[in-house]
Amino acid sequence: MDYGLLIIGIALVLVSYLVGIKKQTWLLAGFNEKNIKNKSLLGTVTGLFFFLPLGLIVIVNSFIDYPQEGTVLVVAIFVLLTTVYVFINRRLLD
Repeated sequence: MDYGLLIIGIALVLVSYLVGIKKQTWLLAGFNEKNIKNKSLLGTVTGLFFFLPLGLIVIVNSFIDYPQEGTVLVVAIFVLLTTVYVFINRRLLD
């Protein structure tokens, strides 16, 4: 069991709750608020469709030890990030 990954996973789930449910979009760095049409939808998409699955994947990987664990995490992060990035650019930006 990897306690470092477990702590990171719990932190990601906490951020998911704050951004996705409580709509605390100030936690999201690097976006221009003037260009976003719907901040509530931005919080839902990033919180529930990026941070939550990522946090759950990291928590599961903290309990299970297998070869190529780092590669699986990097691919999962890349796929989730690309999907959310494309959705935000097509639906939420002016």
